[in-house]
Amino acid sequence: MGRNLVCRRIRINGIVQGVGFRPFVFQLASELGIKGEVSNTSRGVLIIAEADQEKIGAFVERLRSQAPPLARIVSLEIEKQKVDGYTSFRIAASSAEAGRATLISPDVCVCRDCLEEMRNPADRRFRYPFINCTNCGPRYTIIEDVPYDRPKTSMRHFTMCPRCQAEYDDPSDRRFHAQPNACPDCGPQVELLDARQAKVTAGDPVRAAAELLAQGQIVAIKGLGGFHLAVDAANDQAVSRLRRRKRREEKPFAVMAASLEKVAAFALYTEAEARLLESRQRPIVLLERRTPPVLAYQVAPRNRYLGVMLPYTPLHYLLLEERFPALVMTSANISQEPICIANQEAFERLAGIADYFLVHDRDIYLRCDDSVVHFCGGTARFLRRSRGYVPEPVFLRRKITPVLACGAELKNTVCLTKKDRAFVSQHIGDLENLAAENHFRKTIDHLRRILDVEPACLACDMHPDYLSTAYALSQDKLPVIRVQHHHAHIAACLAENKADGKVIGLAFDGTGYGPDGTVWGGEVLVADCKEFSRVAHLENFLLPGSAAAVRQPWRTALAILLQVYGKRALELDLPLLRQVDQGRLAVVAEMTRKRVNTPLTSSMGRLFDAVASLVGLRQEAAFEGQAAMELEMITDKENFGCYPFQWSRPQQGPWQVRIEPIITALVADIQEKVPAFVIGARFHATLIELFTRLCLELREKHHLDRVALSGGCFQNRILTEGLAAALTKAGFQVLTHSLVPANDGGISLGQAVAAASCLAENDI
Repeated sequence: MGRNLVCRRIRINGIVQGVGFRPFVFQLASELGIKGEVSNTSRGVLIIAEADQEKIGAFVERLRSQAPPLARIVSLEIEKQKVDGYTSFRIAASSAEAGRATLISPDVCVCRDCLEEMRNPADRRFRYPFINCTNCGPRYTIIEDVPYDRPKTSMRHFTMCPRCQAEYDDPSDRRFHAQPNACPDCGPQVELLDARQAKVTAGDPVRAAAELLAQGQIVAIKGLGGFHLAVDAANDQAVSRLRRRKRREEKPFAVMAASLEKVAAFALYTEAEARLLESRQRPIVLLERRTPPVLAYQVAPRNRYLGVMLPYTPLHYLLLEERFPALVMTSANISQEPICIANQEAFERLAGIADYFLVHDRDIYLRCDDSVVHFCGGTARFLRRSRGYVPEPVFLRRKITPVLACGAELKNTVCLTKKDRAFVSQHIGDLENLAAENHFRKTIDHLRRILDVEPACLACDMHPDYLSTAYALSQDKLPVIRVQHHHAHIAACLAENKADGKVIGLAFDGTGYGPDGTVWGGEVLVADCKEFSRVAHLENFLLPGSAAAVRQPWRTALAILLQVYGKRALELDLPLLRQVDQGRLAVVAEMTRKRVNTPLTSSMGRLFDAVASLVGLRQEAAFEGQAAMELEMITDKENFGCYPFQWSRPQQGPWQVRIEPIITALVADIQEKVPAFVIGARFHATLIELFTRLCLELREKHHLDRVALSGGCFQNRILTEGLAAALTKAGFQVLTHSLVPANDGGISLGQAVAAASCLAENDI
């Protein structure tokens, strides 16, 4: 035993399991002549290292700087320990410890090494759809518990053959302790079945499925986080048939292309977008369409963007090797239901939609939809944060009380906090039926189990009818903190930016329950994570039919016209009044006059809908926000000026942004036959100028020079880029979202930090 020999106990936390970290440590220790051991624990990776001080220092430095590509070290703690006299370095068995702290890797795309083997006729995994290694493949969707070992994943049902076991046991092999490791002899298998669940005889089921897709058939394909429904994206009839069967009238479909070269034929992309497309997370990225169009118009009707992704499983690559410019790859469900994950579930729920089913026998433990990202203001921003990113945490400014936040009703996610980390779940969806509620509950149970967190309280929305609120209130063993919807939006923006103190918060969206009993949505708050005050808002207007007005934007537009013009409204020469049946107009006008089922709202989202209706763009919406989205799509980015605006400044209560000056000028433009793209430009420019000036006045009044932008309306590129630029030019620091969605997918994060701030002595 050398005189200078020391022993160090090194505990590493982060994404360090299932990513090749232990073989990396083994090889590094062997290279440096370090003795000891490395093991997985429920708290991360534990290393016992014996060597002289200089070697230990080099070892630790290289642990930090040369970690495997999928690893992410969050903390590295070193303790002195008595020298035990190890004679070699070994990989020890995993162990459980009190208190779980390890992070689980998200599912990641197949790596280049595996692809090369899959395409090599001499390789034993040639054309094997489940090829993977420690650098790629499923993680989060197959794990039941930690430590991340095969018996605690859905791979426990497959016994490795001797050759796979030898790879799994060899620290020098790329598949050392790759938990999903398998081959055609011992691993999952793929089958092609028809709609009657009869097996389709084929030497290669994947090639047979590709042939069916080429013939215009709809194929349900089991992937990493659930099933997709696939058709040839260039086949108009097939895409239209999928729309009819799926009951998805107009909402855009995502497409998958084999390579960037294929994408270039139908979409434009920047270098940053290309890097994101090719990243290991493989999100859907919104790209501008090329003209003339290559893909079917029905893929994304009335939209100048396409949602595009590259293959991320071996099965995808095999399918796309064939002949397609792209395949539609949309979540396998009927609209408003969760994505299917089990074979039998798919047969039952997709009956009448899919013609064929390409299935396999590796279970998916947890649903995980594709993530959706777009570039706005030079930054990649989530519209949906899910596969590839979850369960990586959002790191907070400091440690907080553990909170389980139940999220919103639409675009639901849940959030569980642990120390300085907020674990926002994958996209759960709209909580509008039992299947979605079950998915919501299972996700909560899974997060609590793998994180080993017992929350001190629950957080939820103030809306009494949300299923997520009902869930929180039903848990009678824990206190419940109800967080106002728009405060949660701003708190989420503050949390992901690690911002402290108060800000001016612009929270613009479609719907949020207001403490005054009205429907909020065009809000200007002075807020920190703990509390808020409503300092200004869009002037209230009526919402005839409440939820019906979301589906029929003309209702809101008519109510606003009646508010501005009175009885003269129905005599105006406007597309809306020509496009909607006179009888329906009369009924809604009478509803509005008598205030029957017509709640008050300050919703910015509904104002966008109303403008789209007024210019004749859309009177019926197939999905929430469609009218507002199409207004953005047709808007010209040229400067055509803006409409007059003003706001009242009462002695008591919040300032109110008046609708009348904007609407009267806009209606005058319509009557003078000004093109809709110009009206759209002026409307966007008006909002940008209006709220920049309003923030300038509020800065003087409240001595605040930071503005946070949050809410679903900030998915609008024109509004977000224009307002952020104008506010920055005016000397504000502008906080926006890039780690969680600006829409309701980020609400759970805001609820969690707001609730923790109420409980804690010191704010987040």
